[in-house]
Amino acid sequence: MANEELTVAVLGPGGIGGLLAALLARAGHRVICLAGEETAKTLTTDGIQVRSGPFGDFTARVEADTVLREPVDACLIAVKHTSLDAALDRVPPTAIGDGLVVPFLNGVEHPAALRARYRPDRVAPAVIRVESTRVAPGVIEHGSPFAEIDLTGEGVERERLHALAHTLDAAGPTTRVLDDETAALWAKMSFLAPFALLTTRHALPLGDVRTQHRDELTALVAETAAVSRASGGPGDPDQAMARYDAFPPQTKSSMQRDAESGRPLELDAIGGALLRAAERHGIDVPVASRVVRELKDGTRG
Repeated sequence: MANEELTVAVLGPGGIGGLLAALLARAGHRVICLAGEETAKTLTTDGIQVRSGPFGDFTARVEADTVLREPVDACLIAVKHTSLDAALDRVPPTAIGDGLVVPFLNGVEHPAALRARYRPDRVAPAVIRVESTRVAPGVIEHGSPFAEIDLTGEGVERERLHALAHTLDAAGPTTRVLDDETAALWAKMSFLAPFALLTTRHALPLGDVRTQHRDELTALVAETAAVSRASGGPGDPDQAMARYDAFPPQTKSSMQRDAESGRPLELDAIGGALLRAAERHGIDVPVASRVVRELKDGTRG
């Protein structure tokens, strides 16, 4: 897989999926984007335009369709949790063949759901650290100075994981394979949950949250770290706070951007999953419970 041209499907060519689709296509791989009819027409005609500091400004030609009609080497799933069930109708299990199913999804509960639908030994969850936004169909703005991927997958052949990681890394994003799937997913969750919940709750970028609401952020980070440790993930609140402090102050979470645009929030996949894990382990999380409740009630700003 690593030294040959791949056929890769991308379900959801938005901020994440569109960036990865364009980078893979530019690197010489065949990319099939799966989306609604109008978006598919736009991508077929115009390709994907990327504006990026690290990767440059370029347009990549891709194929596009409304449903997967042939086997692929890998299918990258980059839709929101709020539209996941409907979107998966575009990827019939019988069509994907022997390909890997690689979800770039927030939260920690989706691998089990995908393994119930596809071959369990072909589901390879990935974690991506990047700020990338679809500003129009087929137009992607990559705003962060980095794009990093952790690829994992319990039961997936290591050789296939390393080969796909090599392909992704060669296309642009720094990519590594991690052996512990649970730890990888909770490492992302530990960072994402406080960031997403509080930037959305207060309708502020990260810089303002970490100054104006630092006590609340510190408490929520400590709660999330405790749940992560109990779940088999990392749990160093000081390290998490240091990462927040290092981010550009204008950074916004994808949940916050969804709220600003009036789109459904991934509140259940992030906040709900955190509360369910806390309940399973008997951990009290009063700040997380309050913030999730306020966001459910529509309290923002």
